[in-house]
Amino acid sequence: MIEKHTVTCTRRVEFDAAHRVMQHESKCKRLHGHRYVLEASFTAPSLDALGRVVDFGVVKALLGGWIDEHWDHTTILFKKDKPLGEAIAAKTGQTIFYLPANPTAENMAHYILNDVCPKLFKGMGLECVSVKLYETPNCYAEVSRRTA
Repeated sequence: MIEKHTVTCTRRVEFDAAHRVMQHESKCKRLHGHRYVLEASFTAPSLDALGRVVDFGVVKALLGGWIDEHWDHTTILFKKDKPLGEAIAAKTGQTIFYLPANPTAENMAHYILNDVCPKLFKGMGLECVSVKLYETPNCYAEVSRRTA
């Protein structure tokens, strides 16, 4: 039994997507793709009867399911980049996901932590406290909740 410690569990989800960063100073201003790796960490006030924060399969089903439906094999664009998204969709049938901010790894991780996870895990007695999003094997952004 673990007492007086904060326990987190982390689930890894991988997906493929295209994006572009509007007004980027370099080649990332062009449409390109990545093999993203998302690591989402959760905590709860107490462990369940089996000694878990949450079953990893639940995270896979909920968060992994959301990723599969909305981001995997899609093009992720800033909502201000809608003319490009509409042209791509019209010519190719590609699914476009419009993010409220430029689709940097930082903004994508922030969106998962603050918009997606609270809705997916509402009422379950756990909280997503950190999201790490790898854009490449060597580069990632991490967004964490501040603790008082």
